[in-house]
Amino acid sequence: MTAPVRVLVCDDQVLVRTGLATIIDAQADLEVAGECGDGRTAVEMAGRLHPDVVVMDIRMPELDGIEATRLLAGAGVERPAKVLVVTTFNLDEYVYEALRAGASGFLLKDAPPAQLLHGIRTVHAGQALIDPEVTRRLVGRYAARIRPSGDTSSDLPLTPRELEVLRLIADGFSNSEIAAALLISQETVKTFVSRILAKLGLRDRVQAVVYAYRQGLVT
Repeated sequence: MTAPVRVLVCDDQVLVRTGLATIIDAQADLEVAGECGDGRTAVEMAGRLHPDVVVMDIRMPELDGIEATRLLAGAGVERPAKVLVVTTFNLDEYVYEALRAGASGFLLKDAPPAQLLHGIRTVHAGQALIDPEVTRRLVGRYAARIRPSGDTSSDLPLTPRELEVLRLIADGFSNSEIAAALLISQETVKTFVSRILAKLGLRDRVQAVVYAYRQGLVT
């Protein structure tokens, strides 16, 4: 049998934290590795327990969820954690900051339990969890912040087809939408995505989206 996905739950509201933990522990393929109520403890526990996924609230005492995410999954972290941010605040600024800090996904607390569980499994599988429309709106709004002046796309180690797939990822297309647009199979799309991430040294689709904007591949 495959070992269950170990999840660290971080939320300062006891009832919310308990509810999340109960939902997770009820699944045969998931288990709660630990619980905590502030960002500083989350960083300490993640370093000690090495969970597969960290479910992180944003507004917490001691250290907020964004800074805790940066310490767990940000640039330069030797063993970056996979962080799924779950919050009550549906603000673009929070989403942007969380993803820039290294989060692999973003969900609202009023999402149904099935969506939370899907989010944990998706992030654990190394995929990003952001609705395509949110991606388009969010990255489009903050593109000026993350895109440098000048076009550096000519130096990318990607084939023309891989560049095409990367642009569609940055536009918020799912694998099925990319397959339909390019008239190829979803398995072929998955292969292209894996190659792109490997060649560019990126962890997931979120980083690929930001990378594409930084390189001026999309506007």
